[in-house]
Amino acid sequence: MPEMKERPILFSAPMVRAILEGRKTVTRREVKKRPALDCLAAGFEPAFLTLPGNADLCPYGKPGDRLWVRETTEIDEQTSDGVVLSKYSADGEPVHYSSGDDPEYNGTVAHWDYPRRSRPSIHMKRWACRILLEITDVRAERLQDISEDQAKAEGVRLMRDCSDTWVSREGPGSLVTPWPTAKEAFSDLWNTINGPQAWAANRWSGWSSSSRWSANEEDQRFARWESPTAIKAMPGIQKPALEVPKPTASSDTPTANICAPP
Repeated sequence: MPEMKERPILFSAPMVRAILEGRKTVTRREVKKRPALDCLAAGFEPAFLTLPGNADLCPYGKPGDRLWVRETTEIDEQTSDGVVLSKYSADGEPVHYSSGDDPEYNGTVAHWDYPRRSRPSIHMKRWACRILLEITDVRAERLQDISEDQAKAEGVRLMRDCSDTWVSREGPGSLVTPWPTAKEAFSDLWNTINGPQAWAANRWSGWSSSSRWSANEEDQRFARWESPTAIKAMPGIQKPALEVPKPTASSDTPTANICAPP
């Protein structure tokens, strides 16, 4: 059975929101690996790149592999007792410890440990990841061959004014450009990310479709099962200096700052 691999992938805050809302289930990245480009230049069909034995030609792997999403996080000072915690920039949700060296603190809100007020996505640590994607399909094609349905699955959205037009980014109507099709909106998004002439260049792109689940929820369920004395994930609770006593088997009510596994 082929080994499952896990790789990081970067997403901007708007794209993270699109994933969380279920609007983005496909992502495209330019094919840059020289062996893959050489195969295409030699006349090999794009499907050749995605054959099981050629998984290394695809930048993000093969069906069954996983992608853990790196996203921007920032400082959260709006907490009780002035405790400085961490939150995701995309939606302000708190960052939780998970799969750490000390399972006692898995599931608790993470303290801020970065020298600036915002941590770029490229510097996100694996334990802070909350979105885990499983690749379900991989293909290669020219960028402009994208279909209308695929463009919609890339996360572009309809204008909220019922005009039946599409936009590539969020913001007030006066600050976004409406497009008659999702494909045109995606071309605008691609140029915004990759440069003003990126769409016109029509380079080879690899795309993958994926299902998702919360990495933190999965890890926290495991952590809480293994560590019934995990500190409750509430703002303002600081890591204790001493070991937290475990509740006795006869105790029906957990002690302060202690929660039993769900």
